[in-house]
Amino acid sequence: MVRLILRRLALLIPTLFGLTLLLFFWVRALPGGPAAALLGERATPEAVAQLNEVYGFNRPLYQQYFTYLGQLLQGNFGTSLSTRRPVTEEFANRFPATLELTIMAIAIAIVLGITLGYIAARRHGRAVDNMAVVASLLGVTIPVFFLAFILKYIFAVELGWFPTTGRQSNDINATHPTNLYVLDGLLTGEWDASLDALRHLILPALALATIPLAIITRMTRASVIEVQNSDYVRTAVAKGLAPGHVSRRVILRNALLPVSTTIGLQVGLLLSGAVLTETVFSFPGIGGFLATAISGADYPVLQGFILLIALVYALVNLAVDVSYGLIDPRLRTR
Repeated sequence: MVRLILRRLALLIPTLFGLTLLLFFWVRALPGGPAAALLGERATPEAVAQLNEVYGFNRPLYQQYFTYLGQLLQGNFGTSLSTRRPVTEEFANRFPATLELTIMAIAIAIVLGITLGYIAARRHGRAVDNMAVVASLLGVTIPVFFLAFILKYIFAVELGWFPTTGRQSNDINATHPTNLYVLDGLLTGEWDASLDALRHLILPALALATIPLAIITRMTRASVIEVQNSDYVRTAVAKGLAPGHVSRRVILRNALLPVSTTIGLQVGLLLSGAVLTETVFSFPGIGGFLATAISGADYPVLQGFILLIALVYALVNLAVDVSYGLIDPRLRTR
């Protein structure tokens, strides 16, 4: 298991190195050069020349890249053009919000997806199975932003059951040691703050969970159908093992291997793909800030956030690889 973790960590180095190359040349391939893109409408020849001198854009590309790489290795991801604050500070302030939203969304997707997929597979070809297939197709095809608007209009605007925007109500004066609002309320004993933060999470989490829920349902269904028709399951039944033991320890456990891969990929996509959901609900996470950075041509934020999200995505995939060993002991020695 330790060897597996070290091997996966070693693979992170060329992956992140390649991403830095792509980001570096992407910025320099912008029309008019990075200085003109950063200045926008203020891109006079004098201003472009001054910015090229300040940021070193007029130096040879290889020198620019090694300078950029050296700054990254020192933890310097640049400074936001809009807020004039370090990119790492902006990321640290907003990442807990996105992480909390992602945890909530993936928890909904895992619990409902595995349950629905398993039930559909065990009743393969019946009405429940057909309904699960149709529902999963709808979950994949409905755009997230459209579903977010529908949920917001019905349950927040019309019914008033949930808040419409933000992470917490303005009248809540809570302490935030970790900046994970639900967890902070539990740690400090401020139950009203934790409950209020949870109410703010439900609608955006439901909207964000729709696609991974549908994918996990379909993957679980397909995997369980394949496993329950295998020879070792028939052998377990022939040996007289209890049906509950066969379902939990033989069928479900073996079916979870491909499902865990799907879950890991969906977690990474949720972390990087919450832009639309956070924008609709005015949720102050990295997605909403990225949308603002795109519209404002804040390229240091775009570069820094993409790299940091890629690092988180890689670490999530490492956790998925480790989970293989927990699900299937045969993989721990590889």
